[in-house]
Amino acid sequence: MLAAQPIFTIHAELDDILRFGGTPYGERRVIHITGGRVSGARLKGRILPGGADWQIIRADGAADIKARYTIESEDGALVLVNSEGLRHGPPDVIERLGRGEAVDSSLYYFRTVMRFETAAAPLAWLNKILAVARGERLARAVKLDVFEVT
Repeated sequence: MLAAQPIFTIHAELDDILRFGGTPYGERRVIHITGGRVSGARLKGRILPGGADWQIIRADGAADIKARYTIESEDGALVLVNSEGLRHGPPDVIERLGRGEAVDSSLYYFRTVMRFETAAAPLAWLNKILAVARGERLARAVKLDVFEVT
């Protein structure tokens, strides 16, 4: 049976949404990640500017999310994050999120699967795990509670 252990929380700060419009794949959006922080028992650090979240809003209204960004640990180690997930909910709730309103995260589904890559020996355990995150969309940020799948 699978279990999940909390490992850290990510608070990623976001730029404005770049709306590409309806492409052959769906409604394309890109949101640049401008910074943020990581806090938890197993990792503390900051999110470096330069990552992004590439989204397709599907025909069924779900956001198909692919994000890549870099964490710098407190001791300067770099960790590449590759995250793929889904966010969906009732249309009125998603509209409120789109306007930047505070919405209780229990009213919508926001989950990601995460993989990590690092050359730092003390963080090598990240190279060998899969993690899942429960997300919350804030006005100009995303909060992810990250759990190691054991």
